[in-house]
Amino acid sequence: MIYFTFDPRPDLKKDLEQFMPEEQIIYETKVDNNHLNEAEILVTYGEDLTPEHMKSMKNLKWIFVASAGIEKMPLAELDETEIIVSNVRGIHKKPMAESVLAHILSYYRSLPAIYAEQRAHNWKRKMPSKELNGATALILGPGAIGSEMGRLLQAFGVNTIGCNRSGKQVDYMDEMIAFNQLLDTLPRAEIVLSVLPSTKETKYLLTADHFKAMNPDTLFLNFGRGDLVATNVLIEALQQKEIAYAVCDVFEQEPLPSDSPLYDLENLTVSPHVSSQSSRYLERSFDIFKENYRRYRNDEHDQITNQVNLKNGY
Repeated sequence: MIYFTFDPRPDLKKDLEQFMPEEQIIYETKVDNNHLNEAEILVTYGEDLTPEHMKSMKNLKWIFVASAGIEKMPLAELDETEIIVSNVRGIHKKPMAESVLAHILSYYRSLPAIYAEQRAHNWKRKMPSKELNGATALILGPGAIGSEMGRLLQAFGVNTIGCNRSGKQVDYMDEMIAFNQLLDTLPRAEIVLSVLPSTKETKYLLTADHFKAMNPDTLFLNFGRGDLVATNVLIEALQQKEIAYAVCDVFEQEPLPSDSPLYDLENLTVSPHVSSQSSRYLERSFDIFKENYRRYRNDEHDQITNQVNLKNGY
């Protein structure tokens, strides 16, 4: 049995049922222990599984996570089993890259100011616009998503520096550095963009010292995970004008409380974790699922793509 803990669109369900007509497929909007006990394959967004559910996974062989982030799953408990866990890593790269580029261009080309003057019925031609061409962008986490952002930025004439744990070369990066070189490299960048996952190494990676090292004209964007930087550190950096502006799609606490001081900062755009949203999200997820399902049923378990390293958390 294949057990979905969410209910997809009717057209996507029909496509799956035609693709695997011999399978019993159950769709629900919550985790039911009885179905979990019978399931061989589980399809989930990952956030609904707890260590308690592990007791019901008697027949489970494969968990397909229709999300890239897995940090809310019971990773330690799953690591003690033989269950295959795979996700849809990289699926967000198109919508997220478009979202990031939209925010960058909006900031560089003064779109918020233009919109404000229109609402005020003002014809004001003096704007603080500047060119993206020739800027340097430091991209933290240049994986599938980060490299797509690098590709688009390079098309605008932006110099791209990638930063990861190893410093190993990645596509669409003009230069690579490792985490231990970050502090020394930050002053060179006008754009600092993070798409890092949440791991032991990346949690609170950026400290007050990192923001002090940034160029005062820096545009900082966090589209990875909110625990990259403590909220109070981000607020301090923005209030003290250590950086010029920030756009955050993720936050240390989500949903962001209505009384959060972040809402009132004039040099911050609060994006409510929407950068990856796309009408094609599940369509792309199920394309990955169907190909991996074929490999699973052909006993090609080692060929299932995007298998997760449960110890590393991604």
